Amino acid sequence: MYGRSAGFEAQVAQALGKLSKDDARYLEKQRKAFGETGAAEALGKAEGVLTKAASNTAGWTPNDTELLQAHLRGTGKAVLTEPQALHTEVTKLPGLDGTKMSKSYGNTIAMREEPAEVQRKVQRMPTDPQRVRRTDKGDPQRCPVWQLHLVYSDLPTREWVHTGCTTAGIGCLECKQPVIDAILREQLPWRERAESYLSNPKKVHWIVEVGTERARVVARETMRGVREAMGLNY
Repeated sequence: MYGRSAGFEAQVAQALGKLSKDDARYLEKQRKAFGETGAAEALGKAEGVLTKAASNTAGWTPNDTELLQAHLRGTGKAVLTEPQALHTEVTKLPGLDGTKMSKSYGNTIAMREEPAEVQRKVQRMPTDPQRVRRTDKGDPQRCPVWQLHLVYSDLPTREWVHTGCTTAGIGCLECKQPVIDAILREQLPWRERAESYLSNPKKVHWIVEVGTERARVVARETMRGVREAMGLNY
């Protein structure tokens, strides 16, 4: 609503003028194609021109890129950038029962859980319900422990588990031990790092104070841009 500043079209024209004629024509062609069909491919090709311009065009600025990205999408300058997902390779850590790990589900292992408690919890995890006896063949896909293997175990270990389970070559406690070892290895540096903060709580207070002030500086700058865009910077 507020992203189109005064003189937006003139600023877009000025930014386009920094491109070569061929690149400017190509970008406009892809912009029209995206506007007519919404094709992601057309938008990607146009953004490729901007990426190249940022590296090779003299006098090109980040503001030029932002202006032309808004021009491509038919929007204005981004006043508040929409947050995007930021996560590790594992987006959902399975719990002890195979569902998402959550305190409310009662299926968690705490980050600094005592090693003996980690071992107890994993050893008590449910396994393939159709593998009643040690001699029964199992299916890892039915077993919650397998989901933790997918997170913590390397390929040879997973192959060993899969073969051992489907042939009844290993028991469930044997299957769980590599997971226990991997979790304890991951937790060890966390426990070591936490020790200095547990022994000196004032260190935590100092970190919070410094971080709060840094956040205030960024927030003030953001709100300055918001007020400017909305015409409230009186």
